[in-house]
Amino acid sequence: MSAVNTLIYPVADLASAKKVFGALLGTEPHTDQPYYVGYNVDGQEIALDPNGHRKGLTGGTPYWSVDDLEATVTSLVEAGATVKQGATNVGGGRTVAVVADTDGNMIGLMQG
Repeated sequence: MSAVNTLIYPVADLASAKKVFGALLGTEPHTDQPYYVGYNVDGQEIALDPNGHRKGLTGGTPYWSVDDLEATVTSLVEAGATVKQGATNVGGGRTVAVVADTDGNMIGLMQG
């Protein structure tokens, strides 16, 4: 398990969120698509997901890089977490999943 490498915020109004995060981060996005807007701040990925609420995200979600996504999800579920988004291929050889801890906090997992 490595450090959190991505933080994704679900947003309802992508245009407004881009203005706010552009002002906050002081930079333009490196990726600006209708389905994902990503910023790189000192090696940290900060992203906006206009479909995040539909996927069950309730707030900013940290994504941890893992070597074995399925094994990690299984381990967290056995420890009491609940799957919010099953393993999903998001392109570029990357697969993500989201679980919620026992307090409902989102934990994103990323492989690849």
